[in-house]
Amino acid sequence: MNRETTLHSSDTLVVVDRSRRKRWAIIAAAVVALAAIAIAVMMFTGGGDEAAPARGGPGGGQVPTVTVVVPGRSEVARTLTASGALAARRDQPVGVAGEGGMVTRVLVDAGAWVGRGQVLASIDRSVQSQESAQLSAQIQVARADAVLAQNELDRAQALVARGFVSKADVDRRRAARDAASARVRVAQANYAASRARVGRLDIRAPEGGLILARNVEVGQVVGGGSGALFRLAAGGAMEMRAQMAQEDLTRIRTGMPASVTPVGTERTIAGSVWQVSPVIDPQSRQGEVRIAIPYDAAIRPGGFAEARIGAGGTNAPLLPQSAVLSDQRGNYVYIINGRNQVERRDVRIGSVDDSGVSVIEGLSGQERVVLSAGPFLNPGQKVAPKRQAAR
Repeated sequence: MNRETTLHSSDTLVVVDRSRRKRWAIIAAAVVALAAIAIAVMMFTGGGDEAAPARGGPGGGQVPTVTVVVPGRSEVARTLTASGALAARRDQPVGVAGEGGMVTRVLVDAGAWVGRGQVLASIDRSVQSQESAQLSAQIQVARADAVLAQNELDRAQALVARGFVSKADVDRRRAARDAASARVRVAQANYAASRARVGRLDIRAPEGGLILARNVEVGQVVGGGSGALFRLAAGGAMEMRAQMAQEDLTRIRTGMPASVTPVGTERTIAGSVWQVSPVIDPQSRQGEVRIAIPYDAAIRPGGFAEARIGAGGTNAPLLPQSAVLSDQRGNYVYIINGRNQVERRDVRIGSVDDSGVSVIEGLSGQERVVLSAGPFLNPGQKVAPKRQAAR
């Protein structure tokens, strides 16, 4: 046993046990060493999947681990979005076709469906009816004159053989008969014209369809300069007039399918492109695409709507939205080259939807594209790529 004995001047004997002190010192040193090892392990193994540090080469440097994906190429449906106003495909104004007068009846209101030729309103015709009655009586007078002229001609032809009437008299009676017959036809034509004028005092629908607006009331005096008394959507057919950028307009063709969603509703109405504007507005640099849609209660001309137009498909790489970045220079992605270094690659994107972002220019599909953590990387930086299967 290792003990130290010390004698003091007081002749008191003090015994010190050094073996116990040494044992506690060894235990404390072991605890400190274990704690240091644990901290080192946590520092070297911690971090996320996207930027976890990895031990480098002989120099002992550390590089971040990033997840990459090789997208390949996929068939991607190209969908273009646009907004614009709703309107009737054929908005027909209906006005006074005749001489006009005071309105006596209005038979329809806005929102009513009407048939071709249906009476929408009537104008007072008391004067015109009397004129028609007068012309009808003139027909009777003309017919009576024609009958008398025919009888005189018949008698003259019977007497000419006996020498009582000359052939000249027969010719004059024949001419009188022909003139009387002509006056009958003139009277009939005048009467028909009068009846037509009376008929034009009824305001009729030129086509079957939906009444969009009524601009006339009973007692109102109307004429040829009164403007449209009604507005009619022929056949009830509607359309959306979508405004699109010049670049997108070049991809649109007549007959392409489209879906229209009026603002404020969740209803989607299927339609198709029926006309593409041949000109571009020099101020807005946009053109108009007209999408034909059937009538629906959710459609109100003058309202606003959103449209999605199926502009065919394309074969292009498809990336998650987290892989595509943008700055003042445009859209770009980070790829990992053969030396495991980060490279910036500018791209042009196509459609963006829930399935991802299609890249129509800038990638072949065989590159290793950084899936995320792009903002924390710099071009030329060394990384350890960790590949993830493309979806």
